[in-house]
Amino acid sequence: MGITPMVKRLLLANLGIFLVTLVWSPAVDLLALHPPRLLTRPWGVVTYMFVHAGLWHLAINMLVLYFFGTPLEQRWGSREFLRFYLVAGLGGAVLSIVFMPASVIGASGAAYGLMLAFAMNWPNAPIHVYGIFPVKAKWLVAFLFVVSLLEGISGSNGGIAHFAHLGGIVAALLYLKMDWRPAALVGRRPGTRVPRPVSRGRKGKVSVSARKEPAARERTSSPRTEDDERSMLDEVDRVLDKISEQGIASLTSAERELLDEVSRRRRSN
Repeated sequence: MGITPMVKRLLLANLGIFLVTLVWSPAVDLLALHPPRLLTRPWGVVTYMFVHAGLWHLAINMLVLYFFGTPLEQRWGSREFLRFYLVAGLGGAVLSIVFMPASVIGASGAAYGLMLAFAMNWPNAPIHVYGIFPVKAKWLVAFLFVVSLLEGISGSNGGIAHFAHLGGIVAALLYLKMDWRPAALVGRRPGTRVPRPVSRGRKGKVSVSARKEPAARERTSSPRTEDDERSMLDEVDRVLDKISEQGIASLTSAERELLDEVSRRRRSN
């Protein structure tokens, strides 16, 4: 699985800051999230997710970022992926501030958000725990959520920021459920609450060609009948198929306009 651009940048940023903290240890305290000192060090709500306590801590979070983040960025695009990553990390900061006044470092909040998003898109994908035991993504994320919740409520810290994990999951869930979604997923049918994997069009692998662009422009500016609506959703499926095969950067301006309009219509409904 090839690495995607934003995942690569985040990996390098985390590794770079980790090397800085090895050379200059005060950087850990400077960049960490300190709830009691939030007014004097507000940057901690963002910088904390790039600081790690040790090599093992860094390695686990970066493996999650690589394996779960890469397919999500391929589907959403780099800008939307980064936005989601930061939202999940900020969610971890918020719950930590509210429930855990101790200092917090690590990308675990963002990492848990990525795992939730992956499970919502590919719920039955097998995740091999320790590289051996296959577990469906939805059950793995549910198990991790329950463990973090129980540990957080019981006050069993053990040096682990359980509320940061919970905050990442909660923020990710709200982001996904409230339709603050990448344009690549706006083609789901009314009533579908959970983002679904990109589906094939009923006629097979059909990408939107340049000859389809005028029709797309016409449909984005004129009233629609029920047949027009069905035709538009079919075309959205084909555009999503194209994103799955070639990436979001391959879309033409007309295809992007079509997705933007469908997104606006879904929000207004």
